[in-house]
Amino acid sequence: MYLEHVNLVVSNIDDMLSFYRAAFPHWKIRDQGKGDWYGKPRTWLHFGDDYHYIALSDHGEGQNRELEGHSVGFAHFAYVTQNLDAVIKRLNDAGFEIAKPGGTNPYRRNIYFIDPAGFEVEFVEYLSDVPLERNSTYD
Repeated sequence: MYLEHVNLVVSNIDDMLSFYRAAFPHWKIRDQGKGDWYGKPRTWLHFGDDYHYIALSDHGEGQNRELEGHSVGFAHFAYVTQNLDAVIKRLNDAGFEIAKPGGTNPYRRNIYFIDPAGFEVEFVEYLSDVPLERNSTYD
C-alpha cells in the first residue's frame, strides 16, 4: 500500500503549478476538468507522474491554517528526493525561499517550503539505506 495522491483545495491553481513544476519538473497535468462542489463551481486538475499526483481544486476561500499555531488541521507533507540541493535550487530559481531548515541528523537532510496556498512541504534526502538509521530522530 502507498499514498497515491493528496487533494488540496486552493484559490489559484496557476500559482500552485509554478511551485510544484519547479519541485517536480518531470510531472505533468494528468487530467483536468470543471465541475461543481456542493453548489460552487470549480476547476480541478491532477498534477503528477504515472503513480503519484497532487489533486488541485480552485474553489478555496479564506486563508490556510496558521502553521505556527495549534489549530487542528493539516501540518505538512513530505517528499523524498535523491538530490535535495537540486530541489532547493529549482525552487529558489522559481522565486520560492526556504521556510525553515530541517533538523540535524547524520542519516538525512531535510528542508521546508511553503507553497503558494500556504501548505508546508518538506523535502527529505536520506543518507542511509538502513531503516533504523533513516527513521532515527536527532536534533
